[in-house]
Amino acid sequence: MGTFTGSFKGFGVTFAHMFRKVVTTEYPFKPPTPAPRYHGRHILNRHPDGLEKCIGCELCAWACPADAIYVEGGDNTEEQRFSPGERYASVYQINYARCIFCGLCIEACPTRSLTMSNEYELARDSRQDLIFTKEQLLAPLLPGMEQPPHPMRLGDSEKDYYLGSLTNPGTSAGAERAGGADASQPGEPLSRGAA
Repeated sequence: MGTFTGSFKGFGVTFAHMFRKVVTTEYPFKPPTPAPRYHGRHILNRHPDGLEKCIGCELCAWACPADAIYVEGGDNTEEQRFSPGERYASVYQINYARCIFCGLCIEACPTRSLTMSNEYELARDSRQDLIFTKEQLLAPLLPGMEQPPHPMRLGDSEKDYYLGSLTNPGTSAGAERAGGADASQPGEPLSRGAA
């Protein structure tokens, strides 16, 4: 008797779907909008003056279960400063042929340098093109930002940067949208010592 009612339930699901409206996605011409928290392509964020938030600590690479992230740290000097701390990522690569988009790298990042956008069109013709470099992952410069290397503009120490990020997050705000930063919100004018 149980198998008989089970069959009816199965057929009921089938018949219920037969009369629903068919939804066709016209993908190349009208791409679907992903959910706001969709895990897509990664973005390396910047501070409001343009310095990189990545400090080359390699915690994202250690947290990655697919071993898809490669980071080489470099030392900042007063002449060549890429981030407010002592170090920066001189080499940063993500292999999207291996990445499983789990988000563990995001949780491991101590400076909120690494976030994920909604961009999902990552198909390429060769495996080599699926290895994204630091230049491809860096968020674009917003108005008021300066291309590194340059001296710190938001204070004299990295502490000024990390405390100031609570009120002025740089390109972390809106980085979940495709293309990295929200270009509709230009950065405020920067002055030396402002946090």
